[in-house]
Amino acid sequence: MYQVYPRSFADGNGDGEGDLPGLRAKLPYLADLGVDGLWISPWFPSPMADGGYDVSDFRGIHPMFGTLDDADAVLREARDLGLRVIIDLVPNHTSDQHPWFLEALAAAPGSAERARYFFRDGRGDSGEEPPNNWISAFGGPAWSRITEPDGSPGQWYLHLFAPEQPDLDWSNEAVLDDFDDVLRFWFDRGVDGLRIDAAPAMSKKAGLPDADYGGVLQFRTVDWDDNPHWDVDTVHDIFRRWRAIADTYDGDRAFVAEAVVSTPERLAAYLRPDEMHTAFNFPYLKGPWEAGPLRDVIDATLSSFAPIGVPSTWVLTSHDETRPVTRYGRTTTSSYFISDGAGEVSDLALGTRRARAAAMLMLALPGGAYVYQGEELGLPNVDDLPDEVLQDPMFLRSGGEMRGRDGCRVPLPWSGQEPPFGFSPEGVTPWLPQPESWRDLTVEAQEGDATSMLTLYRDVLRLRRETPGLYAAGLAWRESAPDVLDFDRDDALRCVVNLSTEPVDVPADRVLLSSIPLEDGQLPPDATAWLRP
Repeated sequence: MYQVYPRSFADGNGDGEGDLPGLRAKLPYLADLGVDGLWISPWFPSPMADGGYDVSDFRGIHPMFGTLDDADAVLREARDLGLRVIIDLVPNHTSDQHPWFLEALAAAPGSAERARYFFRDGRGDSGEEPPNNWISAFGGPAWSRITEPDGSPGQWYLHLFAPEQPDLDWSNEAVLDDFDDVLRFWFDRGVDGLRIDAAPAMSKKAGLPDADYGGVLQFRTVDWDDNPHWDVDTVHDIFRRWRAIADTYDGDRAFVAEAVVSTPERLAAYLRPDEMHTAFNFPYLKGPWEAGPLRDVIDATLSSFAPIGVPSTWVLTSHDETRPVTRYGRTTTSSYFISDGAGEVSDLALGTRRARAAAMLMLALPGGAYVYQGEELGLPNVDDLPDEVLQDPMFLRSGGEMRGRDGCRVPLPWSGQEPPFGFSPEGVTPWLPQPESWRDLTVEAQEGDATSMLTLYRDVLRLRRETPGLYAAGLAWRESAPDVLDFDRDDALRCVVNLSTEPVDVPADRVLLSSIPLEDGQLPPDATAWLRP
């Protein structure tokens, strides 16, 4: 699956913002790349306080991106090209401009309108303290106080993310019923599936008790076991309800969980036969470029998913994480989170070499894989964006301490020698500036280059598709040196990954594809080869 962040993919109407007409025009590119489908980040109406993850209408299309007719055309033309489409659903919260929240602000404490959200009285003599000690993903308390319609200081509302993203109360029947209709609305239009953003956040412990953060200064969902606002067991009731709806449709309608949880076993709970179909594999995403930890997370993933009969998935990055070329060029290669490793200079040549090898490893593993737009071009993070163009609430809420995620969301370079590199018409300034150095990374520049990252992705995706039995084949490890991964996919394929500092011997006459050329019949460091077993 190929992730499209629509604001940064392609600008079809020349306003500097990506949109659905731009995506439609590039669908043949995605089909030619060799992916099976696309996952589209939120396209709903939104004030864009958090890049579209603050939704004001779950049944519409943001005018920036186009219309429902444009969405229907994308679905139809993607289907004609053999591409399936899943869309991002953001059910934990709405925008603070959603009609429901505006109604809640105008209503009285204890009203049905406020019951859709978490409105609570504050602590302290006059309610001046938040109802509990929960903290926001973007910094600061997870509660904001409102002014009541009569002008007096009022109740507090919960927002695990930005203040512009008030959390819905998923124990409320009105919320459950409305989202049943949202699912049907998009399934009826031909969407093949839904990726559920922040799935573990949707259920909170009764009574909203204080969290024992144990000294954790920032919201990190896996740093404590007994978290009252994340991965609470009652969340699974919601997904069982949704699965029952999806199963009423002819053909497959899939749910993908974005679930950052503490263990592979906790993740597997979201994938039971009556819940989600698959999940984003964060333990794999955050693994360092080291043989031992990579093997451990591969084994843990496969062993956790096998008992429930669910295919594993693999991913290197997304719209929230540091791009692999930058991350793998750092000293600490596990610095996947966008604020990790900030300020550390990245060796982009080394990062590119490792990113090529990592892509081939990921695509050799059993199950499915996700590719984030620009990953196939070898784009680095843009870590030197001027402060005045940054829009991520992570940057704004932290007082600039965290640079935020804008650096991995810079618009794609398609063609030409200078910005906007074919993303927008010449002379139009994209919503985030592109580096001049990207002239060598455009699709046009890489098209005819047999050594380019784009050519590698096309070749490996074609080989993956053409190799009989590869998707379902098992994985068996071979004996290897400590810093080498060497495994067979039954009789379909052998994969060797050299994470050491020395070249390793491989049978050169059996090599099908390698991330960089062999040297004297040996696989160089930071390289991967696919071989006939």
